[in-house]
Order: sequence, then C-alpha cells, then structure tokens
Amino acid sequence: MDWPRMCEPFGLSEMFGRRTVLFRILGIEICIDASWIAIAVLILWSLASAVFPSALPGKPTSTYWWMALAGAALFFASILLHELSHALVARSHEIPIRRITLFIFGGVAEMTGEPPEAKAEFLMAIAGPGVSIALGFVFYALRIAAQADYQAMARVMNWLASINWILAGFNLVPAFPLDGGRVLRAALWHRSGNLARATEIASRLGSGLGFAIIAFAIYQLLAGDLLAAVWYFMIGMFVRLASRASYEQTLLRLTLSGEPVRRFMRPDPVVVHPDTTVSQFVEQFLYRYDFKTYPVVTDSGELLGCVSLTDVKGLASDAWPNHLVAEVMKPCPELNTVGPDTDAMNALSRIRETGARRLFVTDHNHLLAVVSPRDFLNFLSARMALSARPG
Repeated sequence: MDWPRMCEPFGLSEMFGRRTVLFRILGIEICIDASWIAIAVLILWSLASAVFPSALPGKPTSTYWWMALAGAALFFASILLHELSHALVARSHEIPIRRITLFIFGGVAEMTGEPPEAKAEFLMAIAGPGVSIALGFVFYALRIAAQADYQAMARVMNWLASINWILAGFNLVPAFPLDGGRVLRAALWHRSGNLARATEIASRLGSGLGFAIIAFAIYQLLAGDLLAAVWYFMIGMFVRLASRASYEQTLLRLTLSGEPVRRFMRPDPVVVHPDTTVSQFVEQFLYRYDFKTYPVVTDSGELLGCVSLTDVKGLASDAWPNHLVAEVMKPCPELNTVGPDTDAMNALSRIRETGARRLFVTDHNHLLAVVSPRDFLNFLSARMALSARPG
C-alpha cells in the first residue's frame, strides 16, 4: 500500500502508535510501528505450529521454528521491498519520501505530496504489486530448485511465493487507498482531470470494501471462528478509516497548496513579557492556558525566545518568585517559526515534524500571530461546506 502521510492530527498518521527507527535505505528512514510486534508474533506462531507442520510433517519442533523465523524474516523483507518500490518511483517523479513505516497490516510509504499527474500515480501504485508478483516467482523458482535436497527450505519458499502473490492480489483490489484503488484513481483522474473527484470515487469504493470485510467478519463470528472474525473486523475497520482519511488529506493538500500562512494565522497571540517572574508565568499562563510553550516578546513585539513547562521544571519552586522568564527562556526552535508568506502545506509539515501544537508567525523577528492545525481545518471545513451548497 502507498499512502501519503499527513501531519498530526490529520490522516493516517494518527492510526500509528509508537514508532522505532530501524535503519535507513537510500536516505529513507525505515520505521517499525509497535503494532508490528503483534503480527510478527502471530505469523511466527502460525507458521511454526500449523503451516509448516502441515506442509512437512514428522520434523522436530526446532525445525519448524527455524523455518518460521526464516519465513517471517523474508516476509518482512518482501513487504519492505514492496514499499521501497513505491518510494523509488515517487522519487523519480520528484515526490520526497519521508519514511517507510511497517505496521500491523503491512507497510506505508509516507509521501509529502500528491503525484504531479495521473501517469505518475499509476506508476507508483502498480510498482508495489509488480514487485510482490516478481518476488513470488523468485521464491517459487527457489522452491523448485530446493525441492529435491532441501525440503524444509522448499516449503518456506513455497509459502513465501504464495504470500507475495496474495499480497499483490489484495493490494490490486480497486478500492482506495489500496494500490488497486490508486490505479483506479489514476484512470479516473486521467479521464476527468479532476483529482478531488477521482479520489472521492475511489475512496467510496474503499469504504465499501471495508464494510464488506466487516460483514464477512460477522459471518465468521456466526460460523464460530472468533479469531478470524476479530482479524477481518480489524482489517475492515482499518480499510474504511484509511479510505476516508486518504480522501480528506487529498482535499487538504488541494485546498491549502499555494495558500500563504497569513490567510490562516490568528493575531494577538498569548505572549509572555521577559520581565515576568517565573511564579507569575506559572500562575497566569501555565495554569490558565492549554499550551506548553509560550513566546517571550518585548513591548515592541520583538520575539526574544520561548519559555516552556520544561524550563520551569528545571527550577526549584521556591525560587520561582526570584527569577524572571528572561533568565530561563531559550531560543525558539527554528522549525517552530514561519513567515506570513510561508506555504500552508509547508507549515503543516513543520507541525508534523516538530509535534508542535502551533507555530509562531514572525516578520523580521517580530511576532505577528500564531497558526495551529485547527486554523487550517476550520478553513477546510468552511470551503467544503460552501462547495456543497446548492447552486
């Protein structure tokens, strides 16, 4: 699957839990979501206790576990190659890839923008299933080569061939945001020239697929297969939510692209004077407002730095009345400040990268306003509501 990641709290990124960086390939960060541990354990247990004992009976338990480890590791590599193919094709069309995240249902190549044209969308979408199909044939060839002398290896290669073909087949289902849904979107986009409309149609099919999988989960539950029902229900819910999130993030990009931050920023931000005591800062700001970081601004509007909850925690409470904010403040992080003419999508990217709840809008080191994710969402909601009005 090839789903562009939006900034928090938008889009698919909020479906992820805690990520761990594993390594980098070709400058692309490879991360693993905590949910991957669950699927890895399940795959290992299923392979070692059921799949391989059934395919090759009569072997020691240790053999099945070694087979399971090899199969799971190569399956991990297969998914990574699937996502890397998306990433490399995206790069060839000058779309930066921030990272690849492996999670419970597969992997996500996280792009920072939409494809420039329908052809690029098609090529990026088809690359992943193409690699999975090719890997299936490679593993099947290895299975044939190992059949006579290395039966255990042959069974592992046979499973890997099958699972890669299944992965390709599932991803080619024409329901957004699956790769097949992106192929469909590319075709609709090419025909109509309207990316938003093409995304809406493809995402509706994706939502329909999610409902169908959930219905099948209910059938499995009624048939008495609780484990299968739980898994199908989770997959169905994820596909349904992902299709909606992908559609919304496409609309967000199309709506905000090229718009300056000045159109969304809120003037008169909450600021702290450098001569405020730390105790006053705690009582009048930290206890009153729901922010962790505040800009420190002079009477003339010059931004001197930022003061945060962390800065206060580093000072003993009985010393708060005797110290000024100017003494504990630190320079504002460069990524937390933008200019009024900064592109709105670039500002959203900064919010995602820093995890900040708001950015400070400055002009020649003078604070003009702040901007937050809510400001962008309010604009998008109003635009969508006006577009939906009759006439």
